[in-house]
Amino acid sequence: MQKRNIKTNVRLILFPLFLCLLLLLIQKWVNYEIDKPSRRCGCICVDTGKGQCETRCGIEYSTLKQGFFCSIPHPTEWPLLLQVPAQQFRAVRTSDHLVSSYGDLPGDSCKKTGSCPVTMLITGNNQTFGQSVAGNMFSKPFNNINSSDSLYNLADNALGSETETRFDNVLDAAFLLNAPIDFLQPQCPSNFRFSLAFRLGSDTLEKDVRCSQVVQLWRNSSSEINDVLYRGYRKGNSERKINEILAAYDFVNSNDNLFNVTVWYNSTYKNDKGSQPISLTRLPRSINLVSNAYLQLLLGPTARMVFEFVKEMPKPETKLRLDFSSLLGPLFYTWVIVQLFPVTLTYLVYEKEHRLRIMMKMHGLGDGPYWMISYAYFLAISSVYMLCFVIFGSAIGLNFFRLNDYSIQFVFYFLYINLQICLAFLVADWFSSVKTATVVGYMMVFGTGLLGGFLFQLFLQDSSFPKAWIIAMELFPGFSLYRGLYEFSQYAFNGNYMGSDGMRWNDLNNSNNGMREVLIIIAVEWLVVLCVAYYADQVASSGKNPLFFLRKKPKNLQSSFRKPSLRRQGSKVFVQMEKIDVDQEREKVEQLLLESSTSHSIICNNLKKIYPSRDGNPEKFAVRELSLALPEGECFGMLGPNGAGKTSFINMMIGLVKPSSGTAYVQGLDIRTDMDRIYTSMGVCPQHDLLWDMLTGREHLLFYGRLKNLKGAALTQAVEESLKSVNLFHGGVADKQSRKYSGGMKRRLSVAISLIGDPKVVYMDEPSTGLDPASRNMLWDVVKRAKQNRAIILTTHSMEEAEHLCDRLGIFVDGRLQCVGNPNELKARYGGSYVFTMTTSQIHEEEVENLVNQLSPNATKVYQISGTQKFELPKDEIRIADVFEAVENAKSRFTVQAWGLADTTLEDVFIRVARGAQADSTLS
Repeated sequence: MQKRNIKTNVRLILFPLFLCLLLLLIQKWVNYEIDKPSRRCGCICVDTGKGQCETRCGIEYSTLKQGFFCSIPHPTEWPLLLQVPAQQFRAVRTSDHLVSSYGDLPGDSCKKTGSCPVTMLITGNNQTFGQSVAGNMFSKPFNNINSSDSLYNLADNALGSETETRFDNVLDAAFLLNAPIDFLQPQCPSNFRFSLAFRLGSDTLEKDVRCSQVVQLWRNSSSEINDVLYRGYRKGNSERKINEILAAYDFVNSNDNLFNVTVWYNSTYKNDKGSQPISLTRLPRSINLVSNAYLQLLLGPTARMVFEFVKEMPKPETKLRLDFSSLLGPLFYTWVIVQLFPVTLTYLVYEKEHRLRIMMKMHGLGDGPYWMISYAYFLAISSVYMLCFVIFGSAIGLNFFRLNDYSIQFVFYFLYINLQICLAFLVADWFSSVKTATVVGYMMVFGTGLLGGFLFQLFLQDSSFPKAWIIAMELFPGFSLYRGLYEFSQYAFNGNYMGSDGMRWNDLNNSNNGMREVLIIIAVEWLVVLCVAYYADQVASSGKNPLFFLRKKPKNLQSSFRKPSLRRQGSKVFVQMEKIDVDQEREKVEQLLLESSTSHSIICNNLKKIYPSRDGNPEKFAVRELSLALPEGECFGMLGPNGAGKTSFINMMIGLVKPSSGTAYVQGLDIRTDMDRIYTSMGVCPQHDLLWDMLTGREHLLFYGRLKNLKGAALTQAVEESLKSVNLFHGGVADKQSRKYSGGMKRRLSVAISLIGDPKVVYMDEPSTGLDPASRNMLWDVVKRAKQNRAIILTTHSMEEAEHLCDRLGIFVDGRLQCVGNPNELKARYGGSYVFTMTTSQIHEEEVENLVNQLSPNATKVYQISGTQKFELPKDEIRIADVFEAVENAKSRFTVQAWGLADTTLEDVFIRVARGAQADSTLS
């Protein structure tokens, strides 16, 4: 069947490959967009002098924007800077915060002229010492600038900048942006202005240097400084917080022999989008200023501690890459993997909806082998699916697969596909329609991906969300799958960005890595769901009692066989309807149940089936206390009108429904408890053909023959004989798919399936329905040959078929067996009259009636129209010779157009018994 489903399976395998290709194309397009020249290190073409052009790349050939992407083996050296508050935010005497209580601050009128000084605060235990040290910080005048070595000359001065810091210090923003550099001095010369030009790569930078006055103010304690700094914490542009003070120093207990200082530095000027702390870029000059000032106090103005520059660490060329497939991996790959769930689910529900599983079970396939075979098949398909998925994803270069350890991926995917298969078995018990199961299955596919991507991932990325709740959510299999894929994607993305490996086994020990807990959850759920699914299958699909695992099995077959149930539950109405032959059959059953052994293959003891009331309708008695015994080699025919309960009886015998009370024994096994063993010796031709559309007739018989333990040459021979017996062997019919069969051909195939493997008991529910006369006669010959060594129960509406095939007949009306016997006995018992028919002209009808009354005074007219009359003549009142003599005499008196004398047919018996039973039921 899977060979014929090859196109479907190929499409299933190609779906993840298509998705991988789609992600790859998107990744290529994204890489193309971000790999444009503006996002790469600058390059130029240099003439080598030989008419050739040599491409040279580097930061010296790059614009400022390109310089970020260049390799920097020798980072630029930048002078140290202080973080200077902007003019509009420098500390003044204002009325909107408490710094106004300090009269030594400048007035706010300086903001209008842009001449506000920069404030530095000082405190300590020794005011004289502290002010002396602070006085040396900005005492050095601005040096002459040598244009060839301008950066080094700048490093000797106390410089600052109002600019914000950058994410890195390879290119300091103070020298790149259009903002002046501040030269900090206690007093600024009039009209001080200086312009500095230097080259950076291919660009020439020009910076203005301006003088900014520094005011050093003493405070009595560090708490007072804290209060000033706190009060001066202001809002700047774009709601950013800034501080009004340049820096503050607490000399604590410092003296000539002890240098102990605490520095407050201005860390409020930083980029909120992820800049480094200010201490890495603007703090070093604060430390160097106070250290040099202390040395100069001790050793003189010529002493200094040289701190010429700061620079970033060397770095390789930066390529902007966005691993798009890893970012979208959790969502898309969740859809790819969970897609297997509806595929498995619909397959299981299809077998359930079309009763193919119960058909296999009725021919000997136990629940254990069915689970093992189905599970192994789904596991093989899923494994091939995932293997192709990973191999193809790795082959086309998706980092999601290449960077993460393949052994971790194997364990994760293997555990999850096993859990998913078990879930499909469990959920299949809730559905009886393939369409409904398909819709729900694919809703789960897309719902799982969307909930994972737009809900669960938010919780994963929220560090404040409790980990216990994360684990609780991962108990839902879809979220545990998403969490595992999310971890793979994060390690792949970071590995691609950092140029390192993805997830390795030792990474599972990382507390931030949720893969270990996911593997544990999936493994435990796999085992739990497997057990629950098998239990639910036994209760729902197999119809076992919910506590079946507590039932003690009988020690041997005879202990099961000898369980008489002699208690009759019939009402008085039923007693009145009892027939002698039915009573005799019941007594026979009771006697057989008391014997230690019997040759009877089937024994039904007070079998009853009642369907409960629904939608206001009363309960339905489908089968009423049926007792029946069938020996080996007998074909028993069940006749009855539609709705009489024949199919319900067959369904109880083949295990489709459980009896409400009573039981039956097949080969000594109780149908209530031992159906699994009964199936091994049973064949069934159901009322409706239960066939696989994709399998041929030969393949059906090969399959069911194997279930009956036929192998090798014996199996081949049995299949060919079966095909020939039902006329499906020649003309290539045996190798056509059953969906191409006509209704009659399917019926013949169903009969062949029921008889293959030499079953000891066979049930045939209207086997000749839809057959042409020739095929029906051929089928009758097959059944007659087959009944020699087995018991057959056959239901039919054809009286001719019943008379031709059945050794005994039972007429079933309103759920109750009305009579039992062979056809001749029933005709003799219920057909004790001849049917006399004569056609004359209408003027002679009265003479015909007189003739009949003379032959039989108790004759009954049953039909009259246009001169044709029909009469029933009791057999005990006439002789056939008298009838012929009377007709010859009548011909001499009037014209007899036609006449006939017939015995009672089985059809007449059936109609009489059915009408009588229905009339008795109505009167009762």
